[in-house]
Amino acid sequence: MENNRASSFMHAVVTIYAVFSAMAEADNQNSKVYIAYLGERPYEDVKLTTDSHHELLESVMGSKEKSLESMMYSYRHGFSGFAAKLTNSQAQKLARMPIVARVFPSSLYKMRTTRSWDFLGLSSSPSASSNLLHRAKMGDNVIIGVIDTGFWPESESFNDKGMGPIPSRWKGICQSGEDFNSSHCNKKVIGARWFARALIADHGEEAVFKDYLSARDNKGHGTHTASTAGGAFVRNVSYFGNGRGTLRGGAPLARLAIYKVLWSDSLLGSDADILKGIDEAIHDGVDVLSMSIGKSIPLFPVVYDVNPVAVGSFHAIAKGISVVCAGGNEGSIQQTVENVAPWLFTVAASTIDRAFLASITTLGDNATYLGQTFLKKDVVGKLVVMDRRCAGILGSDIPISGNVVLLCFIDLAMKAGASNAVMPGKQAKVVGVIYAGQHNDILGSGDIPSIYVDTHVGTKLFNYLITDDHALIRLTATQTIIGKPISSRIAFFSSRGPNSVSPGILKPDIAAPGSNIIAAVPPNHKGGDKGFAAMSGTSMATPHISMATPHISGIVALIKSLRPTWSPAAIKSALITTARVEDLSEMPIFAEGSPRKVADPFDYGGGVVDANAAADPGLIYDLGATDYIYYYLCSMGYTEADISHLSQQKTVCSSKRASILDLNLPTITIPALTNSTTVTRTVTNVGNLTAVYKAVIKAPPGSKVRVKPRVLVFNSNVKKISFKVKFSSTLQRNYGYSFGRLTWTDGVHLVKSPLSVRFDFF
Repeated sequence: MENNRASSFMHAVVTIYAVFSAMAEADNQNSKVYIAYLGERPYEDVKLTTDSHHELLESVMGSKEKSLESMMYSYRHGFSGFAAKLTNSQAQKLARMPIVARVFPSSLYKMRTTRSWDFLGLSSSPSASSNLLHRAKMGDNVIIGVIDTGFWPESESFNDKGMGPIPSRWKGICQSGEDFNSSHCNKKVIGARWFARALIADHGEEAVFKDYLSARDNKGHGTHTASTAGGAFVRNVSYFGNGRGTLRGGAPLARLAIYKVLWSDSLLGSDADILKGIDEAIHDGVDVLSMSIGKSIPLFPVVYDVNPVAVGSFHAIAKGISVVCAGGNEGSIQQTVENVAPWLFTVAASTIDRAFLASITTLGDNATYLGQTFLKKDVVGKLVVMDRRCAGILGSDIPISGNVVLLCFIDLAMKAGASNAVMPGKQAKVVGVIYAGQHNDILGSGDIPSIYVDTHVGTKLFNYLITDDHALIRLTATQTIIGKPISSRIAFFSSRGPNSVSPGILKPDIAAPGSNIIAAVPPNHKGGDKGFAAMSGTSMATPHISMATPHISGIVALIKSLRPTWSPAAIKSALITTARVEDLSEMPIFAEGSPRKVADPFDYGGGVVDANAAADPGLIYDLGATDYIYYYLCSMGYTEADISHLSQQKTVCSSKRASILDLNLPTITIPALTNSTTVTRTVTNVGNLTAVYKAVIKAPPGSKVRVKPRVLVFNSNVKKISFKVKFSSTLQRNYGYSFGRLTWTDGVHLVKSPLSVRFDFF
């Protein structure tokens, strides 16, 4: 019996050993790209920094040859680190070294106008010479870095007519590649680089197979965002005759620097490649970084220390570079907002006062309804209702021939299938699809036009169909409607707060136009018209792109030109505290969703951007790298050892943990108010030297708010003043978030801070 037990035990040991041996062998074979983040650069000399990276990697790999083969990138400009192809055990060995701050696997990111700039009050007309666009000299000599899918250099949006010499501080290059050489850069696009090494290492050549191995854009997203942020003037542009006008970027005289990190049909990019793009942009001398990207699994919260965009952007911010990011396009679901580190400028998407409308006329009773679409010409067809999945038609045994218009009652998730509906045995041609229900603010322009109506109109069309034997309808070509009949709102697809990583930090920060924006694309772009297309998102025609981001990037460039000494936090504060919470008709801004509702700070942050007001905000809430470390990272539980790599200045996390609520943001969010909470803020006067500001309080329902002092007096000797805000609950039960506002006013300026409070007694 004992021999049998011993035999069984030995068999189990051998089996376990074999399993672990197989796992170890698999670990050695299945290497992938990891990022080793070391913090601040140890040397000013980039060669010494790179050599130190190779020495460190060599100690893990066992030889110089293996180190050179494994190394993907050396990050040596804005910060210190490297990307290398490692096994899991090698990555763990590297992470245990004292000099290494963090090691994390390189994961994937996705990418998230003729009217919009006029809508924002930035008309280029000489009669509007007092607006920010003219006061900032159209962004002259500010450098906007665009991290995206590249650009189409032949587009007229990137012509350099009338531009002066390239700024002498520029250190970048125009990197050659497939169908691209240094001559494709000019005085408008002054630099271009591309990064795909880590993506190819992890996912093979097929990850970039359908793309140009160069800064040339194959998909159109990068071209669209770059031309929106800083494109040159292009006159008489339209999209199939719609939205005709002069196309330009927000800062049309700014310089552009292109960093291609997203690739092919999937529009994916590797963490390691993106981080290298940020590192080179810091070195090259950009003033603003525009990144319309988000995690490929956006609903999973990504904390600071494993988020390379947050890490790299921190170093950019520390060097005075504003970093503007997409808030995400996951729709009207709470806690879906991305890019939530407090130093990032996170943007939600709004619509503008423009609609592309086509009429739907029921020929049997001559009734007319309106729907949104890009319809190139009039069509007539028989109305046919589809099944619940919009994959076929009802009454499949009824003969149908000729032109048909499909009527589909669906939710947003099923929308894509209708125009590809299969109708077996039918001798019919689909000339249009009418979608009835909630609209996601993204208009398509495929071969079969899609028209969007609400459920009420859809029901009327259905009643017409069942009461008229012929049920013929006419769809009339699109007309562009601008102005008062169309109110702006937060787009359905725009991701919402609260912040799932740090609930005490309000995200998104602000909203900007991001729905059906017309801008440049490559001439081969699907759905484009002569090198231009309308795209949507917080960017454009796919669920992971963002057109709102480049609008804010362009405005930041203008303010940077006008106020060159302002920090990124000061610029962000100016935009947040002057944003609009009412539309141009002084009605509340609504947020599309299920249901539609009045927008709140979790939809739009401070509100919809008001660029001209931001040029003269009166007061600003300023921050530096040390503040982010002490009030944010220390309060999040990071130790001094964790954060010592972030700054050469020693920052001590005190034994009494700092409160994240005291981070000097222009917003105040209390994620769990029980009895009372007091927060501190400091404002800097950037207006008249002598000024008196008084507090105006709109307390969130269920709370009392007291400000001390209630009057701030500034003069030539007093430029900064701190104040405290005490929140007290008047409720004795759990409640969701409620919202209010603190406004400082001197009779001229309105410095508005959104207040968000959640009542929590558990």
